[in-house]
Amino acid sequence: MSKVLNEVLAANQNYVAQFGEKGKLPMPPGRRFAILTCMDARLDPAKYAGLSEGDAHVIRNAGGRASDDAIRSLVISHKLLGTNEWFVIHHTNCGMETFTNEIISGLLKENLESATIDEKGWRNIKVGGGSSEGKYINWLTISNLEESVLSDVKRIRNHPLVSKTVTIYGYIFDVRSGKIIEVPGAKEAGKSLA
Repeated sequence: MSKVLNEVLAANQNYVAQFGEKGKLPMPPGRRFAILTCMDARLDPAKYAGLSEGDAHVIRNAGGRASDDAIRSLVISHKLLGTNEWFVIHHTNCGMETFTNEIISGLLKENLESATIDEKGWRNIKVGGGSSEGKYINWLTISNLEESVLSDVKRIRNHPLVSKTVTIYGYIFDVRSGKIIEVPGAKEAGKSLA
């Protein structure tokens, strides 16, 4: 077994030993809100938003973007599990700012293994064994943080499956300070229309 697998299984044993009454938590989130944020390992929504298990839904993807799948999760969160407020939280120093659709599609066309970045930009370590399928995906890269948050808030607000009663907020998490900073215009764009 790998070192990481052993560490995860050992941590789970410790967690199980202290699980206690958590098995009785209800399915709907107790605080009736959801967070859409980035998968970046430096972000801990439980800590920066003061969450305990059972409090809120946390949906994560690369960049914290309002992809079709993220919206699917948010709609389920509201329709079937009662959330009424949603936070879109992107962050500073995001990897999604370091490439474009064309860059990642080109890297994948050459090779599917991990790439590296240096002062000259992204490059593959190996060549061969790639796929051109990457050109068919919108990678939802970020060129401007505030614009990406505002765009995602508006996309969610205007989605035909999103209830007009849900309020959507837009923030940027600062990885240097831990502070979440409201994006100008996001509150207005995401306000409840009911």
